[in-house]
Amino acid sequence: MQNLIKRHSGPNRRTVTDGKTLAEKLAQNEKVLAAAADEDEARVAAEAAAPPRPAPAAPAADSTPELDDTAAIVAAAKAMRDRYSAQPAPAAAAKTCLIVDDSRVIRKVSSKIALSLGYVPVEAENGEEALARCKKSMPDLVLTDWNMPEMDGITFVTKLRSIPTPKEPVVVFCTSNGEAQDIHDGIAAGADDYIVKPFDEAALKAKLEKLGRG
Repeated sequence: MQNLIKRHSGPNRRTVTDGKTLAEKLAQNEKVLAAAADEDEARVAAEAAAPPRPAPAAPAADSTPELDDTAAIVAAAKAMRDRYSAQPAPAAAAKTCLIVDDSRVIRKVSSKIALSLGYVPVEAENGEEALARCKKSMPDLVLTDWNMPEMDGITFVTKLRSIPTPKEPVVVFCTSNGEAQDIHDGIAAGADDYIVKPFDEAALKAKLEKLGRG
């Protein structure tokens, strides 16, 4: 390789233009340029005559975007449901019964009866406490005594009926006052009915059925 380099690049190297006049050198250069131009024209013509090359294939587009969108929505909905799959379904709201009596024994007996009829019992020992409980959460049923300290049954029922609420409770007086005037006063105060103490589950159930709450 070194010998070839020396042979063509050394002082004894002769070019095709050595010994020629300037006019001859210029003519020789014009021939070389013309030949190069002819080659370029021939190449361009050959490329033009050749059939066009197919364009590179584009990445396959999703032919079913709507199906993919639907699948994504279904998957998201399923994931949302699975978040709560381990949690119990919420139970329907239980009915509540407020029992108002200054006797603890009577409250406990009445609570058992209300529980047996499907109510969740809540106790209050007088009208003041009962009124506060109603303002906080209105019960479905109220069983109230007549004679109590702090606030008696008549006053309690009167104030109860003055509370604006979309959920009017059924109010039943539970009293030993069975006189006609007492019954009239209780109903006038806002009670729906009355039941004489002592009463049992059957008596209260019959009273509630009569009131459409059985």
